[in-house]
Amino acid sequence: MPDQTTTLLILGASGDLTRRLLLPGLGTLLREEPGRTVRVMGADRVELSQEDWQAKVRDSLAEAEVPQEVAERVVADSTYHRTDLLEKDQLRALLEQTGSPLALYFALPPAVTVKVCVLLEELRVPEGTRLALEKPFGDSLESAQELNRQLLRVVPEGSIFRIDHFLGVSTILNLIGLRFANRLLQPIWTAEHIERVEICYDETLALEGRAGYYDHAGALMDMIQSHLLEILAFFAMEAPATMQPEEIRGLKAQALRAVQPWGHDPTAASRRARYTAGEVEGTQVPDYASEEGVDPERETETLAQLTVQLDNARWSGVPFVLRSGKALGDKAKRVVVVFREPAHTPTGLSPAPGPDRLVLELKPGSVALELSMNAEGDPFDLEQKELAAELGKSRMLPYGEILGAILDGNPLLTIRGDEAEELWRIVEPVYAAWRAGEVPLEEYAAGSDGPGGW
Repeated sequence: MPDQTTTLLILGASGDLTRRLLLPGLGTLLREEPGRTVRVMGADRVELSQEDWQAKVRDSLAEAEVPQEVAERVVADSTYHRTDLLEKDQLRALLEQTGSPLALYFALPPAVTVKVCVLLEELRVPEGTRLALEKPFGDSLESAQELNRQLLRVVPEGSIFRIDHFLGVSTILNLIGLRFANRLLQPIWTAEHIERVEICYDETLALEGRAGYYDHAGALMDMIQSHLLEILAFFAMEAPATMQPEEIRGLKAQALRAVQPWGHDPTAASRRARYTAGEVEGTQVPDYASEEGVDPERETETLAQLTVQLDNARWSGVPFVLRSGKALGDKAKRVVVVFREPAHTPTGLSPAPGPDRLVLELKPGSVALELSMNAEGDPFDLEQKELAAELGKSRMLPYGEILGAILDGNPLLTIRGDEAEELWRIVEPVYAAWRAGEVPLEEYAAGSDGPGGW
């Protein structure tokens, strides 16, 4: 951990992202690493007094139980600057008040982020500046490519931090240890032994007031393109020699380049649906199409499923099923590995009750191995037994892990430019099929398991 002070400048600091995620994450980072020195600056168009800004910072650090001496030092050095970020002179004046190294965190809508980056290209940021951006990275392959070109006009690729907060979840990072650090699983992580993989993130939450964003994104962009394909990349990548960021990110990009819709047919490989009125955990949920801020004609999906294949030797013929939805009856946030049946079961044993499975729960983190073995009573009967373990919990919130990496200049937990483009390359044919009406928009009642037959 470097001793020098890094300036963290949050652009769009008055917004929800700063209050709910960035400042609480920073609090957990400073709680675990109290010797770290960081200067927190906020900037936005909104009028906000220094006292109110510092109170926000102080409250977040107090909730994270940061030592008082550390918290007061950070709060005293924290400042807020009312700035129209799209006005070149105001942005220049803001940059002149920062220190070096500088981390610019864009807590802004993507369209505004692009415009600010155009101005930063003209203004020339200080040497060593890091740019941190939230998803989505563009809204198509073409826009992602243009965004990458613009970012590279400001700073080099190694100083661009494209944020996926899922990569700050310790459970995702545990995939590396699970795959590569034990003799049991490493040799069977291939198509020869694995029949299929399911990566699922089903939520009981409905729209929760997010129509402004969600009705333009939908489940495919919000979760599958943004997060689940990244989990797939960690799952399917080849073995790294080291944990160096560029090696890990290069192997993830290599895995993503192999991904195609199942059968190279985006129509048959994808499904979409939207919830109607129902009850979730005792709460009445209105029909999605009637929610405030929703345009029914847009036909935004609240449940999406995409089956993909990897066109490489390790995973040939293995379907990867990616699914995510809202307002469902049960939460399911997990990776399920379904193993192939044994080549032969001795005659005289009862049939296996089902395939062996490895279940990695994402939230909370745990792993379970479901194996066929002798049942209690008759030794010739087989039943499924579960071997389960809790996974190590992160020291801090996901945004604490991410902010720590940004402040240290370590891009391991971020997405490289070519990765971001591959994510769009994978889903664009699916969107084209949906826009052409080749995949019907099905319906399911809120609180149900989804449409029949899924």
